[in-house]
Amino acid sequence: MATQILPSHPPALPRTHDPNNSGCGRSNHLSVRRKAEDHPVLALLDDHRRLDADSIRRIHARMLRLGLLDHPYSASRLLAACSLSPSPDLRYARRVFDHISAPNLFTWNIIIRAHASGPDPRLALLLFSSLLRHSPHSPDKFTFPFAIKAAAELAALREGAALHAMVAKSPFLRSDVFVLNSLVHFYAACGDSNLSLRVFEKIPEPDVVSWNSAIAALAQGGRWDEALQLFEEMDRGKVMPNDVTMVSVASVCGKKGDLELGKRIHSYIERGEIKQSLILDNALLDMFVKCRSLADAESLFDGMTTRDSISWTTMLVGYAKSGQFDAARRVFDEMPRRDIASWNALISCYEQSGRPKEALDLFHELQHADATPDQVTLVAALSACSQLGALELGCWIHAYMEKNNFQLNYHLTTSLIDMYSKCGDLDKALRVFGCASKRDVFVWSAMIAGLAMHGRGREALDLFEQMQEAEVEPNTVTFTNILCACSHAGLVEEGRLCFSQMLPVYGISPTADHYSCMADILGRAGLLEEARGYVESMPTPPGATAWGALLGGCAIHKNVELGELACRRLLELEPRNHGAYVILSNLYARSGRWDAVAMLRKVMKESSVKKEAGCSSIEVDGVVHEFLVGDISHPTKEKIYLQLEDIASRLKAAGYVPDRKEEDDAKEKALCLHSENLAIASGLPDDMFAGTDPDHEESSCVTVRVWIGLLLASVLLEAKQSWMEAKKRVAVLNFVQQSKCVLSCGLDRDGYLLQVCCYTRGEAL
Repeated sequence: MATQILPSHPPALPRTHDPNNSGCGRSNHLSVRRKAEDHPVLALLDDHRRLDADSIRRIHARMLRLGLLDHPYSASRLLAACSLSPSPDLRYARRVFDHISAPNLFTWNIIIRAHASGPDPRLALLLFSSLLRHSPHSPDKFTFPFAIKAAAELAALREGAALHAMVAKSPFLRSDVFVLNSLVHFYAACGDSNLSLRVFEKIPEPDVVSWNSAIAALAQGGRWDEALQLFEEMDRGKVMPNDVTMVSVASVCGKKGDLELGKRIHSYIERGEIKQSLILDNALLDMFVKCRSLADAESLFDGMTTRDSISWTTMLVGYAKSGQFDAARRVFDEMPRRDIASWNALISCYEQSGRPKEALDLFHELQHADATPDQVTLVAALSACSQLGALELGCWIHAYMEKNNFQLNYHLTTSLIDMYSKCGDLDKALRVFGCASKRDVFVWSAMIAGLAMHGRGREALDLFEQMQEAEVEPNTVTFTNILCACSHAGLVEEGRLCFSQMLPVYGISPTADHYSCMADILGRAGLLEEARGYVESMPTPPGATAWGALLGGCAIHKNVELGELACRRLLELEPRNHGAYVILSNLYARSGRWDAVAMLRKVMKESSVKKEAGCSSIEVDGVVHEFLVGDISHPTKEKIYLQLEDIASRLKAAGYVPDRKEEDDAKEKALCLHSENLAIASGLPDDMFAGTDPDHEESSCVTVRVWIGLLLASVLLEAKQSWMEAKKRVAVLNFVQQSKCVLSCGLDRDGYLLQVCCYTRGEAL
């Protein structure tokens, strides 16, 4: 901590126990206390938990007039009422304490205890320091647990260790179970499960709190097996577990997926050996959900006499993560009260399960409900916008954050950079990054990824250098993004260098993703044998991603033999991966192997492997529209298809010739029905080509709008040919025309399409 709270050399504690130093200070003021106890005013403080602040102040005023505050017992009773009520006024309690002329140890303990549980536990440690310096009393077995609790709340390792040292000097305190229990909890709160366990092992006769604290310490430290072993030892001993024990053990069972032990814990409750509580029921419910035992979760949920928002939300998440989204939505609709955590749970489940449209639909519902979005909500909504390319909504969320003074923490900053990058507005992503007051490794990595996906590999490498100059250590994600940037920009030597430095320079062992990136870098560059070497030298068996990267390189450079090997290995891992068949088919077609193309189609048909229908979306006036291949469900389908036919005729007039190796007419018609083209056409204005003559070259070049339409269709059509090979050799193309329709295409150095974003918005780039 910034300032030293406890003295460097605290006074030694008494070696013999003085009963006059006990927490209650009873013998010093026994006669006075008897007189004070008889006073009727003090009877008003008997049930201080029901007293409000005004009542306590009135009683305080009467005690002042009667002189009762001169007696330590009376003063301590008032202080307890101020400090330990359900809604304590600690400032008022401190003023009361400061006016007590000679507070006894019981009074000190009350004020330290109150601040240890208050909003600023540091004050409890300051009071403890004052007790050591200015009071004739020495802290006792009640004082230390309160002070140690304050240190635990602050995770103040230095102060807690000083308290531990003081305890160790006292023969009475160093064996006291209450003091040692607080130390077990303290070290667990500081993340040191080893010290926590060592203190536990020194307790002569551990009680249930001791066992619970030690089990919780191991669980929090990720030492789940040891936590369960300690529970088994406790269960075999003389100490009976209680509901607090079972909450910790149920949590560990959920994390480990140990359904058998989880059911055993549940049986304690069913037999009545453990007191049932809402907290324990929720812990068991969470355990069943994490163990994917929805039947047990449903049975427990249906039998719960009391449920809170945690119970409902846990059930909702269980259904959503098992793919039962209708059931999840039903639970959400049936909730008697929805807090923001409930909204966040379902929005996040939709977003993380590849249902971004449902996530944004629910986000729109939230805006009309009695709940206010928080940072978790906005992170999930921004991620959904990223998946859909919903730039206008993403901009609205950004504006909402600024209007409502949301502090841009690491999570929100990373999400904004990711959203703007994936929605095609790299300039705004760079502005968000530039305005970030603090940047962690995830913020830097997100910006590197944004530059990579837009084909700006050199800038990504420059940013990586700046990251190191800022003394931010890269992680595995950073290197994945850097290698992707090298791949998209064709930076082979730079990619080799980054990969070779991972372990010796940064201490990061390359993962399967990094090996796959190297295979992609080398494969795109035509270094196919070297790429194969990276795939086959992986520390773990190569996965589908690695073989897919090699297959892609073979498709680019027409290496049929190695492509067949890569495809075969890929299909061994994912037999129904239609993408592998498509890439190999394209490779055969580009090599003139039409017999192999026919044979491959036959194999796909016999194996019932079908290409998944493509789905594309476009945001128009803040509304996301989705299209499938050949979609005819859109309300403006007639306009869309007329627009596509018009574009196709103008492309022909402009001399556009697609790279096709199949039947021209059928293929040309099929290309027009791609979901991307349908989405783009739906966003074009009705008067796109007004005043132009498609047969006259000069008039086709008169307006920027015409060229946008032609180039838009050209890029999209060409991107479908020869494994997404495009003819335009540019890094990023951004076009604006009068209808505010924007196309952002990210292409790498060799012309491979990285991303296509088309959206409408109210201002030009």
